[in-house]
Amino acid sequence: MQINRDFYAGVRGTLPILIGVIPFAMITGMAAVSVGLTLFETVGISVIVFAGASQLVVYQLMSAGSPWIIMVLTAWVINLRFSMYSATLAPHLQKLPTWQKAVMAYLLSDQAFGISLSHFIINKEVNHRWFYFGAALTVWVAWLISATIGALLGALVPASWGFDFAFPLSFMALMFAALHDRPTVIAALTGGSIAVIAKGLPYNTGLVLATFTGIAAGYMVESYSRQKEIVK
Repeated sequence: MQINRDFYAGVRGTLPILIGVIPFAMITGMAAVSVGLTLFETVGISVIVFAGASQLVVYQLMSAGSPWIIMVLTAWVINLRFSMYSATLAPHLQKLPTWQKAVMAYLLSDQAFGISLSHFIINKEVNHRWFYFGAALTVWVAWLISATIGALLGALVPASWGFDFAFPLSFMALMFAALHDRPTVIAALTGGSIAVIAKGLPYNTGLVLATFTGIAAGYMVESYSRQKEIVK
């Protein structure tokens, strides 16, 4: 049946990128607990908001004691990108009933958008509704389960570590998800090593040096790989 094939194709297409979604969601759950939220509140926010980047920033604002209106406006600005995602996907889903559009809008994520749009462009005969639903539902389920596990694990983290523990880990999760080839791995290893070695330099110049050194190393490896392909 075509509908089932497209739904499962959406699920399969999303599985590889869960390597980045799962740790990011877990760390988001840890961050929520670190600012004093309960497990129920953490899961509730993940269900209602379902936007990791804005959730992390809001948690940081909570730890700093910011007013609620600042948190709401900040989350709104960060999530404005979903308006552009919706406008891009609209031609593919505009014929659906309103209630189905509402469900699709709620499930929208960066990953579901990217996977679905690229698939729609390549495969003209795909059932857009079912492929998108398969991709988006997979991300949503993985996010909620991982965020819940993160909240449970976060309860084991010493309270003295606070948000300073969870926030850096979120960037580590994003970094590991981006390490998909040799140049990026070399760039990360080089930049990270230089950052540690040059930590004592004044005015944080060690971080600047690490950034440029990592970029240069990644570029050199990529250029060398391209030259080898040309020679072949």
